[in-house]
Amino acid sequence: MRSPSHPTNRLVTVLAAAAVILGGAVTGCTAAEPAHLSADQPAPRTDANSKLAHEQLLAKARHGGIDLYFLGDSITRRWGGTDYPQFLAHWKETFFGWNAANFGWGGDTTQNILWRIQNGELEGVHPKVIVLLAGTNNVGREPGDAAKAADIARGVAAIIDTCRSKAPGATIILMAVFPRNDSDVAMPVINAINADLAKLADGKAVRFLNINDRLAAPDGTLREGLTVDKLHLSLEGYKIWAEALKPVLTELLGPPAATDHAPPPTGDPSAAARAP
Repeated sequence: MRSPSHPTNRLVTVLAAAAVILGGAVTGCTAAEPAHLSADQPAPRTDANSKLAHEQLLAKARHGGIDLYFLGDSITRRWGGTDYPQFLAHWKETFFGWNAANFGWGGDTTQNILWRIQNGELEGVHPKVIVLLAGTNNVGREPGDAAKAADIARGVAAIIDTCRSKAPGATIILMAVFPRNDSDVAMPVINAINADLAKLADGKAVRFLNINDRLAAPDGTLREGLTVDKLHLSLEGYKIWAEALKPVLTELLGPPAATDHAPPPTGDPSAAARAP
């Protein structure tokens, strides 16, 4: 159990106070909004496709042999997904020998990611490194304020705490939320979230990695060709992410081995069902 003086707990306390002072944006959401539940509360995806994906990821976790564990939403998932063969080829080229497995799932909020790792997807895996990218689906395309940013940062903090509980020996590489240009109002919230996420890192067990200056101009405008839809990375975008990760992974895991014993990659179950 975390002590009250633990850095993550201190930040959660500060953020909670900020949310109250700024009017409690979470409780002000309508029932129709996906963000009506506080970002640090676990929530399952209930659609059939997500349930199938969860079963696939549980099987992947049980397979074992995972030293490098990627956790996130669709931006993470596409990189190692069988339904994105070009991205998967780059994934294999980049991470072979580090025993990497991808536990991203499209559309997941912090609540959904938290639920997945509390319900088997990190059980008994014991990775050495966890790469975490979460929060953009909580940001969405609607305007936000400091309370919204604080809530999302609390959600990421809850994911980190669960990762540290389930995999105490792992170093967590916490990614800054990437820029998105599919909405004119997203970047101020993203910048506020990232300022809070930086405070979660201690430089040892949790390391903060912000590559946004490589993906976008100072005003948040994404550089040409790095995304496919102003949100999801293109192959060139993934190459930038990979180059930023490689030195850190080499430091933590050593150079890639000549062999790899990670479980086979998975994909979107609905994509497999649509295949001829």
